[in-house]
Amino acid sequence: MIVELGHFALVLAALVAIVQMIVPLIGASRRWPGWMAVAEPAAILQFLLVSFSFGALTYAFVTSDFSVRLVVMNSNKFMPMLYKISGVWGNHEGSMLLWVLILALFGGCAAFFGSNLRDTLRARVLAVQASISVAFYGFILFTSNPFLRVATPPMNGEDLNPLLQDPGLAFHPPFLYLGYVGLSMAFSFAIAALLEGRVDAAWGRWVRPWTLAAWLFLTIGIGLGSWWAYYELGWGGFWFWDPVENASFMPWLLAAALLHSAIVVEKREALKSWTILLAIMAFGFSLIGTFLVRSGVITSVHAFANDPERGVFILMILAVFMGGALTLYAARASAMEAKGVFAMISRETALVTNNILLAVAAFVVFVGTIWPLVAEMMLGRKLSVGAPFFDAAFTPFMIALTAILPIGAMLPWKRGNLTRTMQPLWGALALAIAGGALVLVMQTGMSMLAPIGFTLAAWVTMGALIDLWSRTGRGDLSSKLRRLRSLPGADWGKATAHTGLAITLFGIAGLTAWESEDIRVAKLGDRFEHAGYEIELRDVREIPGPNYVSTMASMAVFRNGKEVSVLHPEKRVYPVAQMPTTEAGIDNGFWRDIYLVIGDEQSDGGWAVRTYIKPFANWIWAGCIIMGFGGVFSLTDRRYRVAAGARKRRAAAAAGVPAE
Repeated sequence: MIVELGHFALVLAALVAIVQMIVPLIGASRRWPGWMAVAEPAAILQFLLVSFSFGALTYAFVTSDFSVRLVVMNSNKFMPMLYKISGVWGNHEGSMLLWVLILALFGGCAAFFGSNLRDTLRARVLAVQASISVAFYGFILFTSNPFLRVATPPMNGEDLNPLLQDPGLAFHPPFLYLGYVGLSMAFSFAIAALLEGRVDAAWGRWVRPWTLAAWLFLTIGIGLGSWWAYYELGWGGFWFWDPVENASFMPWLLAAALLHSAIVVEKREALKSWTILLAIMAFGFSLIGTFLVRSGVITSVHAFANDPERGVFILMILAVFMGGALTLYAARASAMEAKGVFAMISRETALVTNNILLAVAAFVVFVGTIWPLVAEMMLGRKLSVGAPFFDAAFTPFMIALTAILPIGAMLPWKRGNLTRTMQPLWGALALAIAGGALVLVMQTGMSMLAPIGFTLAAWVTMGALIDLWSRTGRGDLSSKLRRLRSLPGADWGKATAHTGLAITLFGIAGLTAWESEDIRVAKLGDRFEHAGYEIELRDVREIPGPNYVSTMASMAVFRNGKEVSVLHPEKRVYPVAQMPTTEAGIDNGFWRDIYLVIGDEQSDGGWAVRTYIKPFANWIWAGCIIMGFGGVFSLTDRRYRVAAGARKRRAAAAAGVPAE
């Protein structure tokens, strides 16, 4: 009964979304306050209905209700509770229900927190957001119904994909969806502004926190996915340039560009047209990612579905929203005339350069991702675009971006002096170059990647600290420290996020340049040496798990004759799904990880063993966490919680002028 109620609530939510899509839009065009006011309660009601629907599906998974087809295909009685819950979104249908839940959540938040928006803008934003929901309600109800029953319920289910039975993957999709769907709010604000024919500083201030929240969630989601790939897949890497990895990375790059571009709109009322286009394209790439994951056009361990019919439906959604948005964008180009002018040496120019580099980097990733598909369709050839292409094509843009970042952050608005801006930065630049030279000397015979990575990371980090300190003005140390503590959250957030980026980039450079690998066959009791460590294979035994059988090794690690750690790499087999997984044994450290993988038993009684020493591996995810904190600090800035035009609206109301 609860499952049927969940299905009914989903249908009701779709009907409410249709009302929310149409009525406020008409009200905004006719200036009818009553019709515009429908948007807020409709958005909140829609969220409540979808929440109930999602809760009903979750209840079916938690109680192992095998009369529900989705539960049969993605759960079983013996799974740990965490994976029963994550099984709700660990499949195509359930993940799409999570998608519309988050869409409704953002719409409800916009209704709740948007009281300071202009009435017409708020109504249009919520109507556009509802139109996206309507499209995905149609997709779920007509092609991907999660509440279908089976005629004869089995005694047990078919199990969740074993690769998804992991804490990292349990939380990875929700964070990614919060990022993907969060960009729908930037899209809705962009379309609402185009419909109004008005893009101003108030709009720039309002779009930034929504974009910032989406970027923050994408950062966490991508970081969790990378961490999972590192320790779960057993191949020893953290990023494969897999098409689905790229599908989340492209919106992240465009969201970062949008964040910086919106600053120019807010501060200088310039780059309006470019910022609107970025808001459209960022969400468009989220839809492209959805298409890639669910259409079956690519093969990936991340892909949810292999159904071309569903892919066509998503392609139609993409065509309607992107085609309609770009058509409206072209029609309203004259309404986005920039007011602010700026010199070639200015913060605006630095932000434009930042945007160009990020957008071109996203385009490079896009081309590399879809080129195999285009080559197969147009040329009839099967091609593979791998890490060598992406590393060679993408890396130069990131080097250029980090090289200009500290300078651009400190340039004044409108007109700057490069010599004056560089004065406090020369020392940081000299130290960064000296540090890179030291790294180069110490790693004789190795690649230039690590020295360049260290130089850029030190440059960006010291530049962020100098920028923060320069904002404290003049005075004695105690007064400067007081002013430092009282700086806006956005200033702290910028410095923290830039530092996190620097740490991640150095972690990637250090790991890529200095990683060492050993592959061999070892017998019980064997001890072998690798990169200054000795590894002894002590034992291999079979251990039963909740819903799997594990072949677990016990391997001791020694350094200078002293035992450092005992690791337990595993090879698991899930009998129901008939699928193996690899669980690496990792000794995490600040400077390095020791990474051990146990393979198959060999004919001579030995075991295949892989050993990796991974310098600075954890710096990659530490940097992601620090970037996330930067986003949180920025969101705490009270200026983002107050509409830029709120004072004007109050003044207009006091003068008896009606709201727009």
